[in-house]
Amino acid sequence: MRWVAALVLFAAAAPSAAAPAGKTWLYVLGIAQDAGYPQTGCYLPHCMAPREDPSLRRLATSIALVDEGSASKYLFEATPDINEQLYRLHRVAPDEHYMLGGVFLTHAHIGHYTGLMQFGHEAMGARGIEVYAMPRMRAFLSRNGPWSQLVDYGNIVLRPAETGRVELAPGVSVSAFVVPHRDEFSETVGYRIHGPGKSALFVPDIDKWSEWHEDIRDLVREVDYALLDATFYADGEIPGRDMSEVPHPFVAESMALFESLSDEEKKRIIFIHMNHTNPLLRDGSPERRVVNDAGFRVAFEGMRLEL
Repeated sequence: MRWVAALVLFAAAAPSAAAPAGKTWLYVLGIAQDAGYPQTGCYLPHCMAPREDPSLRRLATSIALVDEGSASKYLFEATPDINEQLYRLHRVAPDEHYMLGGVFLTHAHIGHYTGLMQFGHEAMGARGIEVYAMPRMRAFLSRNGPWSQLVDYGNIVLRPAETGRVELAPGVSVSAFVVPHRDEFSETVGYRIHGPGKSALFVPDIDKWSEWHEDIRDLVREVDYALLDATFYADGEIPGRDMSEVPHPFVAESMALFESLSDEEKKRIIFIHMNHTNPLLRDGSPERRVVNDAGFRVAFEGMRLEL
């Protein structure tokens, strides 16, 4: 299916919901760790609840940037849930009004890039979707199937993410920065997203904050929103596993680190990218109340952040 034809069919699936012209905003499309919630193969009580009640399910972490002035929209991450996420984005920024201007990837772990397959010859048959990535990530996609077929067929066009600010529209830009993480196939980056009036950090995956040469507290002070890695709430969350093997910053550790921030600065922090074991995924959990009482926020699907 050609890209234009796919857009026509896709746009017909939902009524128009275009917002007033001129605004720029972020839209949260998923909040779970790569495997989503519930996770494949998990039949423990915390996974059975969303299996039995679909309203409790959560998609893999992704956000969108919508710029009404240029009638364009951008994805951050191409997750395994991209089918549903593109539909949800279509509901608030319809394809007949907003062009999909590109996709920004953070790294080559399954929850962050494998959705690219849906742009391919066997699916949407997209034409020329711009995919922004770092050098190792671009090489990985170019040299390894099935991703290389997307490049060869022109379904996607790889663009550099490391060249400073990528200007998307007047007053709207994105810049990448490298963060420490497991880099088996690619670098790992976070993004700073600049809007006409506000800015945001998007760091869904990182090793311990102490492993980074930057002080995350300084970066939080420089932006209006900071969507940060919350993969695990606390040590011991995965029984029988040495959690040093997956050295994400625990939410409990992050809250202690951010204790020195002002109340206004704490409100900028929005935890995202939660493993299926993380109690923050569950509304009303004691851990969710602790986070909120401490002045921080937890991302939710459908969250809108004005830029």
